[in-house]
Amino acid sequence: QGQLVESGGGLVQAGGSLRLSCAAAGRTFGYYSMAWFRQGPGKEREFVAAMSWTGSNTYYADFVKGRFTISRDNAKNTMMYLQMNSLSPEDMAIYYCNTRPPTLSWGQGTQVTVSS
Repeated sequence: QGQLVESGGGLVQAGGSLRLSCAAAGRTFGYYSMAWFRQGPGKEREFVAAMSWTGSNTYYADFVKGRFTISRDNAKNTMMYLQMNSLSPEDMAIYYCNTRPPTLSWGQGTQVTVSS
């Protein structure tokens, strides 16, 4: 089935930026819509952003609109990204990638920590 590997998280000050990456190891994304999800401390995992397999349509949760941008490398079809700007402590979470709806095994995620 392959594996999803997220990276790019870290510690950033409020107002800062991070770029997350998602790699599909051992498979391609195929014709799936791909998405980013996150799970904050003591919270349920929630949807953040998604992109259709063609890349022509994007969808964002209201709380990230205008701040986050999702993209994917359709030439390779094995990489996806999330550019996160204007980060706030409310964005602190473990970020995961998967298809939308989620059909693959979840990866380890990448931790995003935002200091105020």
